[in-house]
Amino acid sequence: MDGKNLVRILAVVFVAAAVTATALEMSRKDHRTVGEGSLTGTPSVPNPLRDGLHRCQILGEAALREEGCTRLWAEQRERFLGLEKPPRDSTIEPAASRSPDPALHEVR
Repeated sequence: MDGKNLVRILAVVFVAAAVTATALEMSRKDHRTVGEGSLTGTPSVPNPLRDGLHRCQILGEAALREEGCTRLWAEQRERFLGLEKPPRDSTIEPAASRSPDPALHEVR
Protein backbone atom coordinates (compact mmCIF):
# COMPACT_ATOMS: atom_id res chain seq x y z
CA MET A 1 0.00 0.00 0.00
CA ASP A 2 1.28 3.40 -0.94
CA GLY A 3 1.94 5.94 1.87
CA LYS A 4 -0.24 8.50 0.13
CA ASN A 5 -3.23 6.14 0.10
CA LEU A 6 -2.71 5.27 3.78
CA VAL A 7 -2.81 8.95 4.72
CA ARG A 8 -6.01 9.43 2.72
CA ILE A 9 -7.68 6.46 4.42
CA LEU A 10 -6.68 7.74 7.86
CA ALA A 11 -8.02 11.21 7.00
CA VAL A 12 -11.37 9.73 5.90
CA VAL A 13 -11.60 7.66 9.11
CA PHE A 14 -10.78 10.73 11.20
CA VAL A 15 -13.42 12.87 9.48
CA ALA A 16 -16.01 10.09 9.84
CA ALA A 17 -15.28 9.77 13.56
CA ALA A 18 -15.54 13.55 14.02
CA VAL A 19 -18.87 13.72 12.17
CA THR A 20 -20.23 10.79 14.20
CA ALA A 21 -19.14 12.35 17.51
CA THR A 22 -20.69 15.67 16.52
CA ALA A 23 -23.98 14.03 15.54
CA LEU A 24 -24.14 12.13 18.82
CA GLU A 25 -23.40 15.25 20.85
CA MET A 26 -26.04 17.28 19.01
CA SER A 27 -28.69 14.59 19.46
CA ARG A 28 -28.04 14.27 23.19
CA LYS A 29 -30.57 15.99 25.45
CA ASP A 30 -29.39 18.57 27.93
CA HIS A 31 -29.19 16.80 31.32
CA ARG A 32 -27.55 19.38 33.56
CA THR A 33 -27.82 18.95 37.29
CA VAL A 34 -28.85 21.74 39.62
CA GLY A 35 -25.96 24.13 40.15
CA GLU A 36 -24.15 23.08 36.99
CA GLY A 37 -24.06 25.49 34.11
CA SER A 38 -22.65 28.71 32.87
CA LEU A 39 -20.94 30.93 35.41
CA THR A 40 -21.37 33.96 33.20
CA GLY A 41 -25.18 33.94 33.36
CA THR A 42 -27.10 36.89 34.69
CA PRO A 43 -27.27 36.86 38.49
CA SER A 44 -30.73 36.56 40.02
CA VAL A 45 -29.82 38.95 42.84
CA PRO A 46 -28.06 42.25 42.10
CA ASN A 47 -24.58 42.40 43.60
CA PRO A 48 -23.46 45.98 44.26
CA LEU A 49 -19.88 44.89 45.02
CA ARG A 50 -19.57 43.11 41.68
CA ASP A 51 -21.14 46.04 39.84
CA GLY A 52 -18.79 48.51 41.53
CA LEU A 53 -15.73 46.37 40.77
CA HIS A 54 -16.82 46.15 37.14
CA ARG A 55 -17.12 49.95 37.00
CA CYS A 56 -13.62 50.29 38.47
CA GLN A 57 -12.31 47.81 35.92
CA ILE A 58 -13.76 49.92 33.11
CA LEU A 59 -12.17 53.07 34.56
CA GLY A 60 -8.74 51.50 34.18
CA GLU A 61 -5.84 53.52 35.54
CA ALA A 62 -8.12 56.33 36.71
CA ALA A 63 -9.57 53.92 39.28
CA LEU A 64 -6.25 54.01 41.16
CA ARG A 65 -7.00 57.62 42.16
CA GLU A 66 -10.65 57.05 43.06
CA GLU A 67 -11.38 56.47 46.73
CA GLY A 68 -14.50 54.42 45.99
CA CYS A 69 -12.53 51.88 43.97
CA THR A 70 -9.87 51.47 46.64
CA ARG A 71 -12.62 50.88 49.20
CA LEU A 72 -14.26 48.27 46.96
CA TRP A 73 -10.95 46.52 46.35
CA ALA A 74 -10.30 46.40 50.10
CA GLU A 75 -13.76 44.93 50.71
CA GLN A 76 -13.25 42.33 47.97
CA ARG A 77 -9.83 41.45 49.37
CA GLU A 78 -11.33 40.97 52.85
CA ARG A 79 -14.08 38.75 51.46
CA PHE A 80 -11.57 36.71 49.47
CA LEU A 81 -9.21 36.23 52.42
CA GLY A 82 -12.08 35.58 54.86
CA LEU A 83 -11.07 38.40 57.17
CA GLU A 84 -13.49 40.09 59.51
CA LYS A 85 -13.90 43.84 59.28
CA PRO A 86 -12.52 45.85 62.25
CA PRO A 87 -14.94 48.03 64.20
CA ARG A 88 -15.53 51.43 62.58
CA ASP A 89 -14.41 53.37 65.68
CA SER A 90 -11.08 51.56 65.82
CA THR A 91 -7.99 53.65 65.08
CA ILE A 92 -5.76 50.59 64.75
CA GLU A 93 -4.58 49.71 61.25
CA PRO A 94 -6.47 46.66 59.93
CA ALA A 95 -4.50 43.40 60.05
CA ALA A 96 -5.20 42.79 56.35
CA SER A 97 -3.08 45.77 55.30
CA ARG A 98 -0.08 44.93 57.50
CA SER A 99 2.79 43.07 55.99
CA PRO A 100 5.98 41.69 57.49
CA ASP A 101 8.05 44.02 55.32
CA PRO A 102 7.95 47.55 56.85
CA ALA A 103 9.37 49.03 53.62
CA LEU A 104 6.03 48.38 51.95
CA HIS A 105 4.31 50.83 54.32
CA GLU A 106 6.57 53.78 53.61
CA VAL A 107 4.86 56.88 52.29
CA ARG A 108 5.93 57.71 48.76
